[in-house]
Amino acid sequence: MALNESESGRAGDQVPEEIILVELVDIEEFGKRNEKPPRARKYRIRINKHHYVVDVSHMTGREILTLAGKIPPEKYKLQQKFHGGRVKTIQLDEVVDFTAHGVERFQTFPLTETEG
Repeated sequence: MALNESESGRAGDQVPEEIILVELVDIEEFGKRNEKPPRARKYRIRINKHHYVVDVSHMTGREILTLAGKIPPEKYKLQQKFHGGRVKTIQLDEVVDFTAHGVERFQTFPLTETEG
């Protein structure tokens, strides 16, 4: 279903007619299939063993850690897992795009005294 500006529900939020929005996208499912997820109203992401539904397509590492209850976020390391097993460490102020190709899930680890 294509949405126009008046149907999007937010003033000034223009969605071109050719862009199809779906209600909810499970990022892990698309990542496992090595597919780029479509634009959506909400995204289901997995952090460790828990799933969270967010209504934004981008979040910082700090926001993801906070969402997962890892407070203060400065005491944790966040890693993003991609299709094929590739892992990338996400910095606190680094922006993560949930619509990027191959993103599967996130893992958190407490920092030791010598890390960070």
